[in-house]
Amino acid sequence: MCIGYLPEERGVHRRMNVLPLLEFHGELRGGRNVTAEAKAWLERLDLGHCAARRVDTLSKGMSQKVQFIAAVLPEPNLLILDEPFTGLDPVSADTLRSAILDLRRRGATVILSTHDMNVAESMCDYIFMIFRGRKVLDGTLESIQDRYGNDTIRVAAEGGAALMDGLPNVEKVRDLGQVQELRMARGCDPQEVLRALIGRTRVASFSVTRPSLQDIFVRIAGHDAVEAQNA
Repeated sequence: MCIGYLPEERGVHRRMNVLPLLEFHGELRGGRNVTAEAKAWLERLDLGHCAARRVDTLSKGMSQKVQFIAAVLPEPNLLILDEPFTGLDPVSADTLRSAILDLRRRGATVILSTHDMNVAESMCDYIFMIFRGRKVLDGTLESIQDRYGNDTIRVAAEGGAALMDGLPNVEKVRDLGQVQELRMARGCDPQEVLRALIGRTRVASFSVTRPSLQDIFVRIAGHDAVEAQNA
């Protein structure tokens, strides 16, 4: 089995030029000439113009993409990616995301290590969550969210979080800026919350949904949860 690994920290030789570096990594691990594949990957990730540049002249995002190419050039069956989107602008992140999903469609197994719950939520088939060195959650996103039910209200209203305190049967308010997440108490009627909000302010949007993976992680590993465990 061929394994590809992208560490969070940069692990490529900074004084080598990009294309020779990729040729070295590909030939070392794959045992064959990979020049054509390396050039194709450089073009795909918008690095074709960097082939003759030294790695230490590249930006953080560019060197991250070079290291990604080095990891996938041998066409690994198992690809381990540790925070692959670190240092990438939104366009580059979308390009890399597309490449990762394409590798998965071709049959590669991808293990993605990340603290970004949005990335885990949008990309992963199966989620394994670790807190303080122990597994605290695992399963598909749907099965994890099903354990908590539709206990979350997402609302956008004039005045924001300042007007959310004291709403009936709301256990916690999470301020996301333009949107607030309200965690309902068990047996709460969302219509009561909506009526209370309308009595206070103008409501632009209101929806009842399952909690996000970010919210679930905070419930398990947040300050309140840790205090409860230590009590």
